[in-house]
This record gives sequence, C-alpha cells and structure tokens, in this order.
Amino acid sequence: MTAVARRLVLILGLPVILLVVWWFVSAGSTTYYLPPLSAILDAFGRKWTGGALRDHVLPSVARLSLGYVLGVGAAVVLGVLIGLVRPVRAATEPVFEFFRAFPPPVLVPVIMLFAGIGDTMKVIVIAMGCLWPVLLNTVEGVRGLDGILSDTSRAYRITGLARLRHLVLRGASPQIMTGARQAMAIAIILMVISEMFAPTNGLGYSIVEDQRTFAIPEMWSGIILLGLLGVAYSLLLRVVEWRVLAWHRGLRRARRS
Repeated sequence: MTAVARRLVLILGLPVILLVVWWFVSAGSTTYYLPPLSAILDAFGRKWTGGALRDHVLPSVARLSLGYVLGVGAAVVLGVLIGLVRPVRAATEPVFEFFRAFPPPVLVPVIMLFAGIGDTMKVIVIAMGCLWPVLLNTVEGVRGLDGILSDTSRAYRITGLARLRHLVLRGASPQIMTGARQAMAIAIILMVISEMFAPTNGLGYSIVEDQRTFAIPEMWSGIILLGLLGVAYSLLLRVVEWRVLAWHRGLRRARRS
C-alpha cells in the first residue's frame, strides 16, 4: 500500500465506520425523531440538490466567508499593532480582556439593534466572534519574536514593510494560524446562531424551519450538510496553512538534521 493510500485510509476510515454503524443501528428505527439513515440520505438528495442549495447554502457560505475574512484580517492588523507598540498594548489590554469575556451569541441581540436583521448583522456577528482568538494569538506571536532575528534585521537595516512582512508576520504566522483554526469553528457556530435569531434564509434557518414543521429527516440532512461544510472549510484552511507555514516546516526539518 502506497503512502497516499495509507493516508486516505486513515482519513476516511473512521467516518466510513461510523456511517456503517449508524446505518445498521438505525435501520429498524421506529422513533420519529431518530429516523433511519437511509431516510435521512434520501431527504438529503431531495432537498439539497434543488433550490435549497441556492436559497440557503450559498447565502450561508457567503456570510461565513465574508465574516471570517473580515474578522481575521482586522485581528491580524490590530494584533500586530498591539504586539509591536508597548504603550498601545498597555492601554488596550484591560479593555480587550473585558470584551473578550462576552460570549459572542450574547451580542447578537445588541448587534441587531444597530445593524438590523439582514446580512450585515450576520456578517458582523461572525466577524466579532472570529476577532478574539486570532487577535490574542497574533499579539502573543508578535511579542514572542526571536530577539536574535530582531537584532539581525535591525543590524542589516531591514525596516518598514520588509521587516513587517519577513520578520513580524512570518515569525508570528504559526500563532496566527492557530487562532485562525479556532476562529473557523466559532464562525460556523455563529453563522448558524445568527440565522436562527433573524430567520430569512440560510442553513440555520432551514434546520429550525424543518424542526418546526416536523420534517425530521430534512432537519437531520441539514445538520449533516453543516458538518460537511465544516470539513470543507477545514480542508481549505489546511491548504492555506500548508503554504503559509512552509518555511516553518523547513526550519524544523533543518533543526532535526
């Protein structure tokens, strides 16, 4: 068995086993709220290959992507500024500690008062939730830059954008990517919650609507689709991380050799 085949078996093995177990355990289910997996998959094919894909999935993906990008981008900019400028860090740290203690779902009603119940509110909620894990990790990454590298860049008069790009951002990138992974899980949760608070369309709205109308197989199919969406975003983030941290992997290999 090749290395690629072994990796595929490791990645797909457990999900396949869980699906097989779910299929046989639920095959004879007579419980209305826990239908057989076959009924759920049948509902999945009927619902998510038609207009629901356009009406619910695409709006959710658009909000999630925009909110995530805005939140991560703002967090990196603020994190670099706070990490590099000590007076700014001293002035803002108590405020950030105060606001990050608020669970993001608690802020949804407040944001609704100012931004309404449309897409703007949902994007802001997602961005606010993504802000804190990336911001805190970026600050710690910038503060933990190698002192020798900082002195070397200063000696060679590497300043301005070159220093920011090659020393600060690159040195803090492992911590930034750690925060980005945490923010992705939060973003998906907040996407669903915001769509439940102000239902117009989206995956969260569709799942709640199916639950209220007792379309239980369709409800479960929406939950499965939500999980698949999370897996897709996780894989995309892994590709980004692989490219961003290529220098880090090379450095670790060099240290081991």
